[in-house]
Amino acid sequence: MNLNQIGDNAGATKNRKRIGRGIGSGTGKTSGSGVKGQKSRSGVSLLGFEGGQMPLYRRLPKRGFTNIFAKTYAVLNIGELQKAVDSKKLDAKKVINEAVLREAGMIKGRYDGVRILARGEVTAKLNIEAAGASKAAVAAVEKAGGTLAIVVVTPALIGKAKAAAESGK
Repeated sequence: MNLNQIGDNAGATKNRKRIGRGIGSGTGKTSGSGVKGQKSRSGVSLLGFEGGQMPLYRRLPKRGFTNIFAKTYAVLNIGELQKAVDSKKLDAKKVINEAVLREAGMIKGRYDGVRILARGEVTAKLNIEAAGASKAAVAAVEKAGGTLAIVVVTPALIGKAKAAAESGK
Protein backbone atom coordinates (compact mmCIF):
# COMPACT_ATOMS: atom_id res chain seq x y z
CA MET A 1 0.00 0.00 0.00
CA ASN A 2 1.27 3.47 -0.92
CA LEU A 3 0.28 6.93 0.30
CA ASN A 4 -1.54 7.63 -2.96
CA GLN A 5 -3.76 4.58 -2.39
CA ILE A 6 -5.01 5.71 1.03
CA GLY A 7 -8.54 7.12 1.12
CA ASP A 8 -11.21 7.90 3.66
CA ASN A 9 -13.39 5.11 4.98
CA ALA A 10 -16.71 4.65 3.25
CA GLY A 11 -19.20 7.22 4.59
CA ALA A 12 -16.53 9.26 6.38
CA THR A 13 -17.04 12.33 4.19
CA LYS A 14 -20.20 13.91 2.86
CA ASN A 15 -20.65 16.60 0.26
CA ARG A 16 -21.87 19.92 1.64
CA LYS A 17 -25.53 20.76 1.23
CA ARG A 18 -25.97 23.08 -1.76
CA ILE A 19 -28.85 25.36 -0.87
CA GLY A 20 -30.98 27.34 -3.30
CA ARG A 21 -30.60 24.86 -6.17
CA GLY A 22 -34.21 24.08 -7.08
CA ILE A 23 -37.21 22.74 -5.20
CA GLY A 24 -36.24 19.13 -5.85
CA SER A 25 -33.15 19.47 -3.68
CA GLY A 26 -35.18 19.98 -0.50
CA THR A 27 -33.49 23.31 0.22
CA GLY A 28 -34.51 25.30 -2.83
CA LYS A 29 -36.64 28.45 -3.08
CA THR A 30 -36.20 29.92 0.42
CA SER A 31 -32.89 28.11 1.06
CA GLY A 32 -33.86 26.84 4.51
CA SER A 33 -34.82 30.31 5.82
CA GLY A 34 -38.55 29.76 5.96
CA VAL A 35 -40.95 32.39 4.68
CA LYS A 36 -40.96 36.14 5.26
CA GLY A 37 -40.04 37.84 8.51
CA GLN A 38 -36.86 39.33 9.89
CA LYS A 39 -34.99 36.05 10.12
CA SER A 40 -35.45 35.28 6.45
CA ARG A 41 -33.72 38.50 5.37
CA SER A 42 -30.00 38.90 4.86
CA GLY A 43 -28.00 41.04 7.26
CA VAL A 44 -30.19 40.28 10.28
CA SER A 45 -28.55 40.33 13.70
CA LEU A 46 -30.58 39.02 16.61
CA LEU A 47 -27.70 38.38 18.98
CA GLY A 48 -28.84 39.32 22.45
CA PHE A 49 -32.50 39.74 21.41
CA GLU A 50 -34.79 38.10 23.97
CA GLY A 51 -38.22 38.52 22.43
CA GLY A 52 -38.81 42.06 23.66
CA GLN A 53 -37.61 41.30 27.20
CA MET A 54 -34.75 43.54 28.35
CA PRO A 55 -31.59 41.69 27.22
CA LEU A 56 -29.24 40.28 29.83
CA TYR A 57 -26.37 42.57 28.87
CA ARG A 58 -28.61 45.60 29.55
CA ARG A 59 -30.01 44.22 32.82
CA LEU A 60 -26.57 43.78 34.39
CA PRO A 61 -25.00 46.82 36.09
CA LYS A 62 -21.96 48.53 34.65
CA ARG A 63 -18.81 47.98 36.69
CA GLY A 64 -15.44 49.70 36.74
CA PHE A 65 -13.82 51.84 34.09
CA THR A 66 -10.94 51.85 31.66
CA ASN A 67 -8.09 54.16 32.55
CA ILE A 68 -7.10 55.74 29.26
CA PHE A 69 -3.85 57.00 30.79
CA ALA A 70 -2.70 53.55 32.00
CA LYS A 71 0.78 52.55 30.93
CA THR A 72 1.68 49.09 29.68
CA TYR A 73 5.16 47.77 30.28
CA ALA A 74 7.06 44.96 28.62
CA VAL A 75 8.03 42.54 31.39
CA LEU A 76 11.43 40.85 31.39
CA ASN A 77 12.93 38.61 34.07
CA ILE A 78 16.61 38.73 34.96
CA GLY A 79 16.87 35.05 34.04
CA GLU A 80 15.89 35.91 30.45
CA LEU A 81 18.52 38.64 30.34
CA GLN A 82 21.18 36.20 31.59
CA LYS A 83 20.12 33.65 28.97
CA ALA A 84 20.40 36.33 26.25
CA VAL A 85 23.89 37.31 27.47
CA ASP A 86 24.97 33.64 27.48
CA SER A 87 23.68 33.15 23.92
CA LYS A 88 25.48 36.36 22.77
CA LYS A 89 22.22 38.17 21.92
CA LEU A 90 23.16 40.91 24.38
CA ASP A 91 26.55 42.43 25.13
CA ALA A 92 27.03 42.54 28.91
CA LYS A 93 29.62 45.32 28.63
CA LYS A 94 27.18 47.80 27.04
CA VAL A 95 24.20 49.49 28.66
CA ILE A 96 21.03 47.42 28.25
CA ASN A 97 17.99 49.59 27.54
CA GLU A 98 14.73 49.28 25.59
CA ALA A 99 16.34 50.07 22.22
CA VAL A 100 19.01 47.38 22.72
CA LEU A 101 16.39 44.83 23.84
CA ARG A 102 14.23 45.57 20.78
CA GLU A 103 17.23 45.16 18.49
CA ALA A 104 17.98 41.80 20.13
CA GLY A 105 14.37 40.71 19.51
CA MET A 106 13.48 40.37 23.18
CA ILE A 107 10.72 43.01 23.01
CA LYS A 108 8.17 43.31 20.25
CA GLY A 109 5.07 45.48 20.10
CA ARG A 110 4.12 48.83 21.57
CA TYR A 111 4.98 49.44 25.20
CA ASP A 112 5.57 52.43 27.46
CA GLY A 113 8.83 50.99 28.76
CA VAL A 114 10.45 47.88 30.20
CA ARG A 115 9.96 46.50 33.69
CA ILE A 116 12.55 44.10 35.11
CA LEU A 117 11.44 41.34 37.48
CA ALA A 118 13.49 38.96 39.62
CA ARG A 119 12.64 35.46 38.37
CA GLY A 120 15.79 33.54 37.56
CA GLU A 121 19.47 33.97 38.32
CA VAL A 122 21.89 36.58 37.00
CA THR A 123 25.65 36.05 37.12
CA ALA A 124 26.87 38.58 34.53
CA LYS A 125 27.68 42.15 35.51
CA LEU A 126 24.87 44.01 33.73
CA ASN A 127 24.19 47.75 33.44
CA ILE A 128 20.45 48.04 32.86
CA GLU A 129 18.26 51.09 32.23
CA ALA A 130 14.54 50.38 32.60
CA ALA A 131 11.28 52.20 33.28
CA GLY A 132 10.69 50.06 36.37
CA ALA A 133 12.04 47.16 38.39
CA SER A 134 11.12 45.13 41.44
CA LYS A 135 13.21 45.52 44.59
CA ALA A 136 14.31 41.90 44.34
CA ALA A 137 15.49 42.43 40.74
CA VAL A 138 17.52 45.50 41.73
CA ALA A 139 19.07 43.55 44.61
CA ALA A 140 19.91 40.56 42.38
CA VAL A 141 21.57 42.70 39.68
CA GLU A 142 23.57 44.68 42.26
CA LYS A 143 24.63 41.45 43.99
CA ALA A 144 26.09 40.28 40.66
CA GLY A 145 28.06 43.54 40.47
CA GLY A 146 25.87 45.41 37.98
CA THR A 147 23.56 48.40 38.15
CA LEU A 148 19.85 48.77 37.48
CA ALA A 149 18.84 52.39 36.89
CA ILE A 150 15.21 53.51 36.70
CA VAL A 151 14.72 56.07 33.92
CA VAL A 152 11.53 57.92 33.03
CA VAL A 153 10.79 57.00 29.43
CA THR A 154 9.56 59.78 27.16
CA PRO A 155 9.09 59.69 23.35
CA ALA A 156 12.02 62.13 22.97
CA LEU A 157 14.26 59.81 25.00
CA ILE A 158 13.31 56.85 22.79
CA GLY A 159 14.21 58.89 19.68
CA LYS A 160 17.61 59.75 21.17
CA ALA A 161 18.22 56.10 22.08
CA LYS A 162 17.41 54.98 18.52
CA ALA A 163 19.67 57.67 17.05
CA ALA A 164 22.49 56.64 19.39
CA ALA A 165 22.01 52.97 18.46
CA GLU A 166 22.09 53.76 14.72
CA SER A 167 25.19 55.97 14.99
CA GLY A 168 26.99 53.21 16.90
CA LYS A 169 26.58 50.71 14.02
